[in-house]
Amino acid sequence: MRKNTRLDETLCVIPPETPLEGFASLAIPVYRGSTIVFPDAASYRGRATRAPDGYTYGLSGTPTTRTLERQLSAMHNAERAIIVPSGQAAISAAILSVVKNGDLLLVTDNVYPPVKHFTRKILGDLGIETEFFDPTRLTELEARLRSRRTRLVWIESPGSTTMEICDIPAIARLSKKNGALLGCDNTWATGLLCKPLDLGVDIVAEALTKYVGGHSDILLGVIIFRNMDLYQRARLTLGSLGIGVSPDECSLALRGMQTMSLRLRHVGKLSEEFAHRLAQSWNFPVLHPFLPGFPNHDIWQRDFKGSSGVFSLQVDGVSSERVNRALDGLQTFAIGASWGGTRSLVAPMIIASDRDVMASSASTTYLRISIGLENIDQLWADLERLVKTLQCQ
Repeated sequence: MRKNTRLDETLCVIPPETPLEGFASLAIPVYRGSTIVFPDAASYRGRATRAPDGYTYGLSGTPTTRTLERQLSAMHNAERAIIVPSGQAAISAAILSVVKNGDLLLVTDNVYPPVKHFTRKILGDLGIETEFFDPTRLTELEARLRSRRTRLVWIESPGSTTMEICDIPAIARLSKKNGALLGCDNTWATGLLCKPLDLGVDIVAEALTKYVGGHSDILLGVIIFRNMDLYQRARLTLGSLGIGVSPDECSLALRGMQTMSLRLRHVGKLSEEFAHRLAQSWNFPVLHPFLPGFPNHDIWQRDFKGSSGVFSLQVDGVSSERVNRALDGLQTFAIGASWGGTRSLVAPMIIASDRDVMASSASTTYLRISIGLENIDQLWADLERLVKTLQCQ
């Protein structure tokens, strides 16, 4: 028997090495760790000069984190990616790493509403001015870009809730022509349906909480970069803010990605089918870029490979009480925020107070629908009941 040379107290802290030879798992290991150790003193002293995404401390990631980052980078044809705690964190950190005091930021008016609060309050207090624009009116955007020095343009396509499609390559050309970077929230499409970097975007943000996680049980986001300079600046910003993520969350995201293409294909097909049916029998607008009559449908066909499971119904002039009564009758859909999981969801929203330059009435309720994986007939029966209740006089 081989004699152990370590005393018991030391053995409690330093376990014996376990060989990995012969163990080949399909699952990505969950590497947890705050402290990273180095082989010698010289390596530790030189840790600051290591590769920009080398391991120096647990805050900057573990092999589990890096695997997810590399997988998403490959999907987007990107230089690098950084995992962050949420989609909102991805947007705010991406913007913070680019703009500075005195800069002008241009943001689409149909952006995810918490982004507006971030730009007005947090960035405003830092001396960064934000203006909002209608992404479907490129002449207005061009005038804003020409009249003042803009550091960054931020877009979301389709737009939050109202689903407007913007011409990403055209906006990219205008931004570049006027010396501005272009960022894009691509959560609706994911890298499977749209690759904004290939369309001229510089920085992409996505909420991995949605389709990558896929099961409504994690909060994660990602920032994806066209070049190393933007990546390094964002990595430094996040490190200075002390922002990191749990490898356990990343492990769940890695598992979710295994089935994402199948889930997205299924819910996208259903969202198109249901939108088509509703457009034939519904008295109010159905907001889905797949529909031929939807504004900029041709641009959507050009830039997107297909649909995700999210679209909206625009309910005009119906009281909140009747909308609530219709929603309370749902049997398969649940009522809740977020989307992209296995459960189908409906979220009622009045967005008039969230819009600055694009018209929206306080008497209009938008029902944002996220298609999940339940039985197709039961989902459609729920939508039919919803529509009938809303149409009752």
